[in-house]
Amino acid sequence: MRARMRIFLSFLIAILILPAIRATTLARLSLDQLAAGSDAVARVRCAGAQSRWQDGSIWTVATFEVVETMKGNLPREIAIRLPGGRVGHLLATVEGAPKFHPGDDAVVFLERSSAGGFTVAGWVEGTFRISRDPRTGGETVTQDSSAFAVFDTATRTFRTEGIHRMPIEEFRARLAATVARGGEKIR
Repeated sequence: MRARMRIFLSFLIAILILPAIRATTLARLSLDQLAAGSDAVARVRCAGAQSRWQDGSIWTVATFEVVETMKGNLPREIAIRLPGGRVGHLLATVEGAPKFHPGDDAVVFLERSSAGGFTVAGWVEGTFRISRDPRTGGETVTQDSSAFAVFDTATRTFRTEGIHRMPIEEFRARLAATVARGGEKIR
């Protein structure tokens, strides 16, 4: 009897909960594609983040100080809106959406949001965290998607790859060359 009850409860949970679960699949974007699809690219430092209900979903708006603009024109402070966050005791997590905390230092590829402010182009693909080596002081960038399985349209497989611990000077040079040639149009 208990086995039947467990099966019934498992079936009931599957019927009620599984349709609400949504998967996130990201296609691999090159640096050229990210640059071409972005309105701006900037090095930013997170000043704070606040989550709130909007249109039946939880959204987080993070505010940033613009440290360096690499493409486009930006004010000294910007707001980036992303899905997910915590409101009270409720937590909404959207796989593939970057999360920012006060003090985070990153390079972000930005798209203007229809809701105002910006969103990150390609989510984890358009987010590059900056870290500093405590011994040398050298800075490197690591793409958030370098640890995230992304769908490669050419091979039709999921892969974990991307920019990992690249010296920031090399990243700036590659990005400047990409922006100068206009980037590849996104298919």
